[in-house]
Amino acid sequence: MGCCTRCCTLIFLCTLQLLAALERQVFDFLGYQWAPILANFLHIIIVILGLFGTIQYRPRYIVVYAIWTAVWVTWNIFIICFYLEVGGLSKDSELLTFNISRHQSWWSENGPGCVRKEAPMPGIKGLDSHSYISVIGCALEYRYIEVMHSSFQILIALVGFVYACYVVSVFTEEEDSFDFIGGFDPFPLYHVNEKPTNLLFKQTYLPA
Repeated sequence: MGCCTRCCTLIFLCTLQLLAALERQVFDFLGYQWAPILANFLHIIIVILGLFGTIQYRPRYIVVYAIWTAVWVTWNIFIICFYLEVGGLSKDSELLTFNISRHQSWWSENGPGCVRKEAPMPGIKGLDSHSYISVIGCALEYRYIEVMHSSFQILIALVGFVYACYVVSVFTEEEDSFDFIGGFDPFPLYHVNEKPTNLLFKQTYLPA
């Protein structure tokens, strides 16, 4: 019963991680953040693998999931440092886009309360001849939204790591105990048939 409860908890955590990763993937696609897009894609695959391993009682898959959660925590710590500009990192750099474009986080222009100011470019006429100037009125700066996303990912990953290790240990103990019970009597058919055979011999040698 306890093992079932722990497995159900791990299944819930994996499902929550999937939903959070899919939500994050959508906004990273909108912001053309290619490095996070690749990381999220790998994360979704490994979480599905861990979910499958938990449902099908495959400890090796859960071990892979547990190892990945440690990597995922490290990645999200890097994202937090990137947006808070820790260790010489700059949130205005093109690191997350692989220097392909100058796009920033989707939240930088579409955060809560943000108003994008646009003005026509000098010397160019037309309906589409306008350039982005600035974003004002944001209730919360976009880097803090990204930090909150990463912090939530770290929290779920840490809890998932603990439960994954515990479930793997329970599965391993159950397998060892099963092998012990089966290995204690290596030839069960021989022992089962031994007694009837002895009785048959006794009946054969009974005096007439």
